[in-house]
Order: sequence, then C-alpha cells, then structure tokens
Amino acid sequence: MNAGQFVSRLTRRSHSSFFYAFLCLPRRQREAIYAVYAFCRIVDDAVDLGRDREEQRHELQRWREEIARVYGGVPEHPAAQRLQQAIRTFPIPRAALLEIIAGVEMDLERAAYETFDDLYPYCYRVASAVGLCCIEIFGYVDPRAREYAVDLGIALQLTNILRDVQADARAGRVYVPQEDLRRFGVTAEDLAAGRYTPRFVELMTWQAARAHRYYERAWAALPAADARRLFAAEIMGRTYFALLRAIEARRFQVFGERVALPAYRRISIALSCWLRARWDHGHPGTRAP
Repeated sequence: MNAGQFVSRLTRRSHSSFFYAFLCLPRRQREAIYAVYAFCRIVDDAVDLGRDREEQRHELQRWREEIARVYGGVPEHPAAQRLQQAIRTFPIPRAALLEIIAGVEMDLERAAYETFDDLYPYCYRVASAVGLCCIEIFGYVDPRAREYAVDLGIALQLTNILRDVQADARAGRVYVPQEDLRRFGVTAEDLAAGRYTPRFVELMTWQAARAHRYYERAWAALPAADARRLFAAEIMGRTYFALLRAIEARRFQVFGERVALPAYRRISIALSCWLRARWDHGHPGTRAP
C-alpha cells in the first residue's frame, strides 16, 4: 500500500463526520486534507489508544521529529510522506501542526479544567489549529478567514465535548469546566455514571449556549469574498451544528448510545453547502448564511 492509499483508507475507516465535506473537494485539495486528517487521527490515537505514559510521550516526540522532516528532510511515516507532498502545494503552517501535537499531549498532563479560559487553549490546539491548516488548503483572500477557522474550531470542539461527556468522564477526562460543574451541582462521578437529572440538563444547556455563541461568531466572521472557497469548512460547521441541535432535541440525553447524524442527513448538508457555493459562484455578492 502506498502513502496515498494509506491516508485515504484511514480517513474512510474513521467514519468521520467530515468525510462528505472532503468528497466535495477537487482532487489535489482532497488529498491534502486527507493527509492532514490522517496526521490528526494518528497523533490522537497515540494518546487515546496508548496505555504507557512514557511511550505515549515518546510517540508524540517522534511525530514532532517527523514534522521537522516534513518541512526539511525525508519523512518516514506514510502519513508524513503525504503531508510533505501537501505542503509542497499548499502553505500548511508548521506551527499549527505542532499545536495539534501539543493539544493531544495536554490529555497526558491534565484531566480537568477549572474554567473555560483554562479549557480554551486545549480547544484551540486540537480543533482551531486543524481549521487553520484546512483553510490554507481551501484557499482564502480575506485574513478574517483565520478568525472564522479559529471560532468554528472552538464551536466544533465544544460540540464534541457535549456529545462525549460520559465517555470522556469514564476515561478519566472531564472537559466541562469545574466551575460550571459546581454551579449546577453536578460531579464528574455523575457524568461517568450517566445520571440524567434536571441539574445535568441545566449544566448542558449552559454548555450548549457557549457552543452556539462560537458558531455565531464564526459565521459572523466568514468573509463574503471567501464563502465559495470555504464551502467544505461550512459543511463541517453545518454538520456539527446539526449535531448540536440533535443533542438539544434529545434534551441532552447523551448517555448510552452515542448521538450521531444519519448518513442521509450528513449527505444532505454537504450537498446543500456545495450547491450554495455553486450558486454564489454565479451570483457575486451573495453569501452563505
């Protein structure tokens, strides 16, 4: 299997909510996004699937060394080889890739966050930094696209936290800020045990409102001049926003079976964003809502 087949297969196997966004891209962009996604998946799995703390740290350090080779040497890993091909075509920032590794490493260093201000750097590193890589592949002309990518990344990660709150707590990680847990009288043990109470619903409503604010900030920052170029990012955002709304429609009953959008809904969102981008192409001055 060559490097291209490796990253493509890894992306398909992951059943990512973003897969349909990737399919809509031209081939060169799609292959570059696959490379970035494969890198993210591999470094994330190095921590999530690993058991030995020292080995996990060594694996992340090996990836820092691989990133150095990506930008000035001969990478060894198939995903890093594809990443090197991608950076020859697109200005994917090295700093953002290193931020992603630093974000994953935070899961080895801490299991809880006192305030949202404490949590923000984690969300930025594991999600916004990915967005900053992606927009360099999608292309943009207005620098506000970077603000859009950062805020959308935060919104997506907050949605992930809502959906996976029980699984994370069972793994010993609580991303809901500790001050919010105290405010609503919910404990980490309640999350792990799946105690669905009125206090839990109030807590989750508070968290969802924060996610909504970041979606709104992202869409307010989306430059009209780049709405067509960034349609794949919009597919990601609209897909996760629909996931947030699905969680809210269930009154935050996220315990048990993982909340997910059916494939037909994800395809519908992808097609809608793609068609809107095509429509905008023929009607300058219009903008995705």
